[in-house]
Amino acid sequence: MQIVLVISLIAAAIGSGLVAGIFFAFSTFIMTAFSRIPAEQGIAAMNSINVTIVRSPFMLLFVPVAILCVVIGVLAFVNWRGGASSMMLAGVALYVIASFLSTIVFNVPMNDALAKVSGNGPEAVQLWTTYLRDWTWWNHVRTIASLLASVAFVRALMII
Repeated sequence: MQIVLVISLIAAAIGSGLVAGIFFAFSTFIMTAFSRIPAEQGIAAMNSINVTIVRSPFMLLFVPVAILCVVIGVLAFVNWRGGASSMMLAGVALYVIASFLSTIVFNVPMNDALAKVSGNGPEAVQLWTTYLRDWTWWNHVRTIASLLASVAFVRALMII
């Protein structure tokens, strides 16, 4: 059981760290770059990313890490290890709730709304302006949560 836990924590630490890095790129320069181009081009670029990402290897990282977190949560409860289990559960909560579920609840609906818009009329420009602000804010949440989850998993590894 110990080896399964160690491998799970290593995989979750690396996976959530990689996800944090991808989100970090969007938060620090991709969305800023999109904000500097005309709305019609920004919308087209983001819509292209949103279509591409669901068919990309990113999904083979993002979803399995969430599943792995559930496994880690169960292992934390089944064999309670004090501070290590607390760190494991913190990592699980940060990744599953603040990263994975916030994506489903906030970012995906904004992506779906954006997919229905094209052109550069006033409605498109207004939606794009709001989208840039709100989507990026939630992306910051996902970035920080994924990074902190990775840190929590590493910390759990250090004390088990």
